Amino acid sequence: MPITPETRDRLTSGLARVIRSGRHLSVRAADALYGDLPSFGWALLVPLEQDGEQRCSALAARAGVDVSVASRQLAALERSGYVERRPDPRDGRASLMHLTDAGARALAVTRALRAQWAGTALADWDEDDARLLSGLLERLATDLDRASTAVA
Repeated sequence: MPITPETRDRLTSGLARVIRSGRHLSVRAADALYGDLPSFGWALLVPLEQDGEQRCSALAARAGVDVSVASRQLAALERSGYVERRPDPRDGRASLMHLTDAGARALAVTRALRAQWAGTALADWDEDDARLLSGLLERLATDLDRASTAVA
């Protein structure tokens, strides 16, 4: 059965509220959730941790930002010692970025801070509800990604 307009509106309103809350939280509690790591660092460092060294363009695509934005953010992460660059052996004009030990430690601290925050926020949830929401959010993210490519 298709989703009714009322349910669609309730869903999009709820999603907008979650996004607003997330923005408010990220401004208000960035230090508590990210420690010394800039909030944008998470989206760029995790792919380096998971997949190893990469070009800026690949990291930009993973983070969903323009290459120029990723380049500026990676420069800040490099100044902080979280990433290092080396020439790409296949194309000397390009660089490969890789995660440093300091970057790995910053990710570990950030994970611990986020886990503590989530533990507090979800203290009254039970495992079944949390698993259900996790699955639905993953499905929603996949469907939103697919819809955004269909519109573009």
